Amino acid sequence: MRPAETPVKLYELPSDSVLQDVLRGLQQPQKELPARWFYDEVGSRLFEQICELDEYYLTRTEMAIMQARVAEMVALLGRGCLLIEYGSGSSKKTRLLLDHLPEPVAYVAIDISREHLLQATAALSAAYPGLEVLPLWADYTHSVTLPPTKRPPTRRVAYFPGSTVGNFYPPEVVAFLQRVAAQVGPGGGLLIGVDLKKDPAILRRAYNDRAGVTAAFNLNMLAHLNRALGANFQLEQFEHRALYNQEHGRIEMRLVARAGQTVHLDGRAIPFHAGEEILTEVSYKYSLADFAELAAEGGFQVGQVWTDEEQLFSVQYLEAI
Repeated sequence: MRPAETPVKLYELPSDSVLQDVLRGLQQPQKELPARWFYDEVGSRLFEQICELDEYYLTRTEMAIMQARVAEMVALLGRGCLLIEYGSGSSKKTRLLLDHLPEPVAYVAIDISREHLLQATAALSAAYPGLEVLPLWADYTHSVTLPPTKRPPTRRVAYFPGSTVGNFYPPEVVAFLQRVAAQVGPGGGLLIGVDLKKDPAILRRAYNDRAGVTAAFNLNMLAHLNRALGANFQLEQFEHRALYNQEHGRIEMRLVARAGQTVHLDGRAIPFHAGEEILTEVSYKYSLADFAELAAEGGFQVGQVWTDEEQLFSVQYLEAI
């Protein structure tokens, strides 16, 4: 599929910046890698498979909420808005909004996986020929500059579906929301998915699926670093582990070294002892009250909250103050 024939500003982190990011994480006492490096083309495809798993309640629950309440959501987004999506992926949920939004000015899709982004936006351009689709290849955990639109919007609304906000530590959530608030401006909005606190057994099943897709997704991060940075991680020497940290209210995904070994990266030797772990992802689960506090610190007030009957997941509309 050809990339979308639309104006596009592509942002790429300098390779040495990526390298320093990785080296810094691997040289900490608790080795850690940023979750955003899951999403090369292979990782993006694996995540799409995760979303279809029986154990992974998040995607189908969020989609059911949106299908039931989309009319209320688009009424809040309003006519003539610029829709900005962070971590757009396949943009499946976005289509539900676009099918109902009255006269959106444009859609900006922001994602770190370049090929996946261009394929998804090409498909959207074909499906919505009257819509200006602007793919923005960027790391949205940093400030980004939006590409210009052909028509001025009446307002800006950001979209951040899934449970991705849970991958940030709470201070990072506040910093992210502050950047979004500045981008949409006073009176702008943010439609966001927030996973809720629940029975830990449900969470453990969701991140340890029987088919091993989540394990493959986790291990692909090391394969991504091998491909992108010339590292020599041996994937068979690491195993996936996901557990629920009750104290912090979060899932923690880790890669555990099966044996003592040394990984080489940029001429540096990084030793691992048997059983040593790399923290690859945290996924915080929130109460509605806890997330409302973070939203306030980030420059938003909660305008509307929609949940499923079991209170597993929430979609929230936040208004920039």
